[in-house]
Amino acid sequence: MKVRVDAELCQGHTLCNMIAPKVFELDEIDGHSSVANENVPAEEEARVADAVRSCPERAISAS
Repeated sequence: MKVRVDAELCQGHTLCNMIAPKVFELDEIDGHSSVANENVPAEEEARVADAVRSCPERAISAS
């Protein structure tokens, strides 16, 4: 699975990082999310799927 965060859509709600902290990093200034590594380890896939569903801005996509 690969994951990405659309920086234009992300509003810094930080839910993704709370759900999958090993996958999503937060900017220290505004809380906007980025992906530590777009290739998601198998053991993190369920958490990433939860993060995709929980993002209020629909800024996260995974395939």
